[in-house]
Amino acid sequence: MSDKVIENNQVSVIGEIVSGFTFSHEVFGEGFYMVNVLVRRLSDSADVIPVMISERLIDVAEDYTGEYIRVAGQFRSYNRHEEKKNRLVLSVFAREVEFLEEEVENAKTNQIFLDGYICKSPVYRKTPLGREIADLLIAVNRPYGKSDYIPCICWGRNARFASGFEVGGRVQIWGRIQSREYVKKISETESERRTAYEVSVSKLEYA
Repeated sequence: MSDKVIENNQVSVIGEIVSGFTFSHEVFGEGFYMVNVLVRRLSDSADVIPVMISERLIDVAEDYTGEYIRVAGQFRSYNRHEEKKNRLVLSVFAREVEFLEEEVENAKTNQIFLDGYICKSPVYRKTPLGREIADLLIAVNRPYGKSDYIPCICWGRNARFASGFEVGGRVQIWGRIQSREYVKKISETESERRTAYEVSVSKLEYA
């Protein structure tokens, strides 16, 4: 597996485990499990980020709720088929896991770097208060011909810059993973709360 491909998708998060492990899938006899990690922002809010961990990295029978953990890996996506259409599901795929004695003060708790390609036209808009926003969807190559599709959101000057990007253009992004709650309308009478994940962009370069 080429290191170059691994370098194009790098994530590091530090946070508190806030759930038990739930089984996700198995590959060649190796089980993968999901766990939620609460990562604090500089403001008082926090993001709850789903992390996929191999049973070879951690004892999934243990309850680690309340423990602090550092995870290094990649931001991955896959399509889950539901309600007659595909839904993009995102999580951090852990390559390295380290338990911490306590929360680390002033540490960079949430960092991501992506090197990928614009796969649909940027959506540029302004909020009612005049704040500029641009939504990007980036395809980041994985080994063996696969790709991860990562939604990214840019603000202000970055949004104006990103609004001119063309499909197929190569872009490098530095930022953080954020979670955002929204209400999905299922029918006339039903709706449910869901969480979307995206990369909040702090810096980007267009090649």
